[in-house]
Amino acid sequence: MSKAVPHPDVSQINLSALYDALSDPIRRRIVRMLGDGGELNCALFYTLGSKTRLSYHLARMREAGLTRTRVAGRRHFIRLRTEDLERLFPGWLDAVVASARIEATTPDAQLDAGVAAAEHGLELG
Repeated sequence: MSKAVPHPDVSQINLSALYDALSDPIRRRIVRMLGDGGELNCALFYTLGSKTRLSYHLARMREAGLTRTRVAGRRHFIRLRTEDLERLFPGWLDAVVASARIEATTPDAQLDAGVAAAEHGLELG
């Protein structure tokens, strides 16, 4: 039996919480990945840190109203709340995803991604 994950109602989403959720570079990378890939299995984010650390970051994003989590058995699928955020703040999420894409191309971001991948025994090609 799947356990439901709590999400804030659309009326509870505010910009302060959203910007706070985006204050960490790992969370901005998650936003970029979701912006590029739609709904993703949370296991795809394991290169960004430990499961405990990742759970913390995903919870912060969900609690702010930035993402929605769907549970299917033992797997968790994450997606951006695109429709809700577009209705509340037109164009805001597109700008955030575009900015996260630009940030991902900086040398520091590429170095950090390589270090994280190496910690998990992965190679970036």
